[in-house]
Amino acid sequence: MKLDVYDAQGQVIRQTDLPDAVFGAEVKEPLLHEVVRYQLAKRRQGTAHTKNRSAVRGGGTKPWRQKGTGRARAGSRRSPLWRGGGTVFGPMPRSYAYAMPKKKRRVALCSVLSLKVREDAFRIIERFDIQQPKTREVVQMVKHFTDQRKVLLLVPEPHESLHLSARNIPDVKVLPVAGLNVYDLLHYTTVICAEEAIERIVGRLT
Repeated sequence: MKLDVYDAQGQVIRQTDLPDAVFGAEVKEPLLHEVVRYQLAKRRQGTAHTKNRSAVRGGGTKPWRQKGTGRARAGSRRSPLWRGGGTVFGPMPRSYAYAMPKKKRRVALCSVLSLKVREDAFRIIERFDIQQPKTREVVQMVKHFTDQRKVLLLVPEPHESLHLSARNIPDVKVLPVAGLNVYDLLHYTTVICAEEAIERIVGRLT
């Protein structure tokens, strides 16, 4: 498979070869759905916390004597049956993460990259030549490649100037290859990838 390589002005300067195993794989939608659910589960904070009867303040004194009042026996005002009492089986802090085989995650990444190439939403740029933080330069560069709002910029390693330039642009994200994931690739409409990042992506997925 061959794809065009562009410069920062959106002009084709040459072509590069891409391995079919990574960028021409079968698109497996059920697997993509499974991996996205896995990622979103890992991102959940899981900080919901309710108080049971032992955590609610008060309730140390028996409301009334055990016998002779005609009312039901009660040992605490913080019983779950009472207003202001504790909660039974309420949510407590926990992790929602679960395990998924690395092979399935690798196949899903190949699948979503192939989907982007098939949809003509994957662009290869020679380099992101941003020496100083300049948001205007990133905006102009993105306009040379796409009219879509959601754009993902893939870099081989963290690029501080590019990150500072793009962080004020809505729906534009800079992502190193080390953080490549299925959710972001599906969420952003267009992917602009640095040519150097291709080798790292192939090395990671093959």
